[in-house]
Amino acid sequence: MSDRTTNYARGRAGSDTREERWRNLMRAAQDGDQSAYSILLSEMLPILRAVVGKRWRNRQDIEDIVQDVLLSVHSVRQTYDPARPFLPWLMTISARRIADAARRVHARSTKETTVEIMPETFAGDETKSFEQVSDDQELVRAALMALPAGQRQAIELMKLQGLSLQEASKQTGKSVASLKVTVHRAMKAMRQALKGEM
Repeated sequence: MSDRTTNYARGRAGSDTREERWRNLMRAAQDGDQSAYSILLSEMLPILRAVVGKRWRNRQDIEDIVQDVLLSVHSVRQTYDPARPFLPWLMTISARRIADAARRVHARSTKETTVEIMPETFAGDETKSFEQVSDDQELVRAALMALPAGQRQAIELMKLQGLSLQEASKQTGKSVASLKVTVHRAMKAMRQALKGEM
């Protein structure tokens, strides 16, 4: 862990606000500091769970939505401008992932097909180059392909094709409870793989 990361982890004698601390951690993460990125992700988790929990009624889906937020943060982390506030940036991503989840639930209930998550864009931010977007997509694809077959199938059916737990259960022959565990483990493994690629 670098000295800079250690300083972030300890805070500066209580003078850092969470906003300033997270902005500094993200800046370090953008510069390739994996320790800063890990600290940031672990500190964000309880806040994201609380935010999603306040806006989402189905408790069983909260962790999946939080994982979607973390995957989005990872894929668009280079678009964050450290001169701008971090929390509004994070809350915008969270709100979009919650809205995406709501649309998926609504689409399933009305038998509509879902649209995959649109790329994040923010007013005033430079857009990613084709190479950067391709690199991020390749990292996600590689993380997906590294999963065991059962986990990969569950992610493809539920996260990419937008099937409900019940629909995926019918297609795979696995129980709903088993699929929930499989998806949770797959998302965790992908998050770890993506963190390792930074």
